[in-house]
Amino acid sequence: MIEKVKVAIYRREGKKEDEESSFYSVVHKILIDRWAKSNTPLHCLAHSLNPRYYSSSWLNEDPNRVPPHRDLEISKMRNKCLKTFFPNNEERRVVNEEFANFSTAGEGFDEHDSIEDRGVLDPKKWWVIHGAAASMLQNLALKLLGQPCSSSCCERNWSTYSFIHSMKRNKITPQRAEDLVSVHTNLRLLSRRAPEYIKGETKMWDVGGDSFDTFDSVGLLEIANLSLDGPDLESMVFIDDSNENETEPN
Repeated sequence: MIEKVKVAIYRREGKKEDEESSFYSVVHKILIDRWAKSNTPLHCLAHSLNPRYYSSSWLNEDPNRVPPHRDLEISKMRNKCLKTFFPNNEERRVVNEEFANFSTAGEGFDEHDSIEDRGVLDPKKWWVIHGAAASMLQNLALKLLGQPCSSSCCERNWSTYSFIHSMKRNKITPQRAEDLVSVHTNLRLLSRRAPEYIKGETKMWDVGGDSFDTFDSVGLLEIANLSLDGPDLESMVFIDDSNENETEPN
């Protein structure tokens, strides 16, 4: 994405690739900061299990691209995640062997259709069709890649700011508004430590953000464990469906 942003900005400014752009520098810092915030072991594991990032079509789009298993940072994060999900050494060894075959198009993944479909099919569909040779890794990939993406954490930040500061409502300074947003956010986080947050009528009261729209028939609390905003919720992502109703966050 950063490459596409750079191309768009430089084309707009009429500059060459090796020239400096003050505007791009600001945008680049924002993107890197956001990446650093979102770069978690779970995201790296999802990236590693996406067959598209091993396809020749994706790799050939940019000479600097490498498949996930050749990226040191992603590999460290992935291995950290696998140790968490598979504490048993024997099981983890099996999963690592399955991942090695998957990432190198080895045994069980060496058929022509399997290789060609990597850059074409939806990741979940690819694992359904071609992942039977690695049952443990297939199960993990389907659970992880099936999680819906959400910008709710960003929306909460901006809606909180809009709630505190509005040109129609007041003219407080940006720094004052930023401080109030920080206080509001910290109070929200502190409320999560209260016993009432995990039980009773106010259980997970803020999972919908600052919007007070109706959530009838949505089953919001049933999918609250898909949020990656908190470690307690993140730890519930890979709990089997058969055990979900028996497990509660600590």
